[in-house]
Amino acid sequence: MSGRLIAAIDTADAAQAAALIRAVAPHCGLIKLGLEYFLRHGPAGLAVAGGAPLFLDLKLHDIPNTVAAAVRALLPVGAAMLTVHASGGGAMVAAAADAAAQAEIPPKILAVTVLTSLNASALAETGVSGGATQQVLRLARLALGHGADGLVCSAHEITALRDAFGEKPILVVPGIRPMGFEAADQARVMTPEQAMRAGADYIVVGRPITQAPAPGIAAEEIAASIAR
Repeated sequence: MSGRLIAAIDTADAAQAAALIRAVAPHCGLIKLGLEYFLRHGPAGLAVAGGAPLFLDLKLHDIPNTVAAAVRALLPVGAAMLTVHASGGGAMVAAAADAAAQAEIPPKILAVTVLTSLNASALAETGVSGGATQQVLRLARLALGHGADGLVCSAHEITALRDAFGEKPILVVPGIRPMGFEAADQARVMTPEQAMRAGADYIVVGRPITQAPAPGIAAEEIAASIAR
């Protein structure tokens, strides 16, 4: 997984997904398929990745036994990365990590901290005070202390996470928008170059690639920009 760009293929249409993956895979380290696609096509549909390393972003969140069973059920698809919600608690994260370890090549378990669509006021509506950065740090400490390999966070929390936990955790950063591309439903965004300079290991880019007139060229340009 040498490439640091993850292309988010956010569609439920298998033919569209296949075409996008063929176009962008040469320029990406991983292909992200998420809940929308998985609910339509199930595990068998993940073959659409065509052998490209797969970031399976299902954000599992349930009691520990259920999450462990879900991770075990997903092991045969051979995903390189799986996501769980850190807010599910330490026991749940540990159960996911233990289940992943049963694979011959274990997937990396990434704990989602605070969704990039949430800002301080949205968090306050859920009873979380102190803003996004403090909540991300709390959840990161919990998840990493219970076996998560890394975190999903916005670019705005990268520096705080690196200061607190060093270089070891894998940091996967969505909410990436090239200069001039609208934020849409993302509240905490940053450009690809800014995120990489801040210390991201991988950036996740969706609509700026998949909605481009030529997705392959868009992916190539973003990959080149972060390589520089």
